[in-house]
Amino acid sequence: MTSAISTSRSAQAKGDMPVLILSEAEVKTCIDLRQLLDVLAGGFKALSGGKVVNPARPQLDVPQAGYSLAMSAWIAGMHLTVKIVNVFEGNVAKGIPSHLATIHLFDPQTGMPVCVMDGTYITAVRTSGSAVLSVRELARRDAKVATVVGAGVQAGQHLHLLPLVRDFAEIRVVSKEFSDAQALAAQHPGVVAVADIEAAVRSSDVVCLATHSYAPVISADWVRPGTHVSSVGVAPPGGELPVELVGRAILFVETKDAFAPTPVGSCELVGIDPETGTELGEMLLGLRPGRVSADQVTVYKAMGVAMEDMVAADLAYREAVRRGMGRVVAL
Repeated sequence: MTSAISTSRSAQAKGDMPVLILSEAEVKTCIDLRQLLDVLAGGFKALSGGKVVNPARPQLDVPQAGYSLAMSAWIAGMHLTVKIVNVFEGNVAKGIPSHLATIHLFDPQTGMPVCVMDGTYITAVRTSGSAVLSVRELARRDAKVATVVGAGVQAGQHLHLLPLVRDFAEIRVVSKEFSDAQALAAQHPGVVAVADIEAAVRSSDVVCLATHSYAPVISADWVRPGTHVSSVGVAPPGGELPVELVGRAILFVETKDAFAPTPVGSCELVGIDPETGTELGEMLLGLRPGRVSADQVTVYKAMGVAMEDMVAADLAYREAVRRGMGRVVAL
């Protein structure tokens, strides 16, 4: 990190702006998933410890098309990080990802640009990464069956990450269209596509919701005692997570901003007292408890925060510099 920042300062003195460009393929190569979970954990600790500058994200709406978010974060020792993410659900029918993003790194002392990288992959893997981190920290140690609800990009990333945190005997995927679940399962050896979502949830120890649904995709009474449920779907004005489940569970969030009005907060948490929720970082720091009994139902609701992009981008950038990857362009 230090060498990269000093390089940008040197460039400023010369009057040019060399910027490292990293493609999606290069970013993928540079992110180790186990390391990602660890840097996310460190980021959540720093966030709850008040060490991260992480302002609320502004949203620009494009009627009948989609919306754009600007997400920025900074912590001492890392670059100032800004992600621009565009969410256009209609892209799926066009064969284009619904979430498209770029991440920009700047020298925090001068504001000079340092790197521009693909952010689409990072958006997917850091979101699922935070959910699977919640599984690592909150699911029962003897959890054996996990079910992922959804068959899109986020669901796929969950399937990559879940085996890293528990020795699951079975990982299942279910979707509104069984054929979609089958297609996704075929890409992940050992994953089982299941048609009956209720039966799958009722017999699971971990349930990961990863959909674009505007309405709950499971019922609260399907979730048996001791289950951990994570939810990463954001679809105002509704959402995939049943409010009734939140009411009977121990609730965990990224930050208390999850209780704010949309677009910052979660629709499923509207009207809920923020003090009933525990920040993941608070639990990791030992400031508030995590799971305290085997029969507790725990729920993690993610909205996505810029800190996650920052630590994931830092991981990719450091590895790219170490390997000499990417190309430098002068602005």
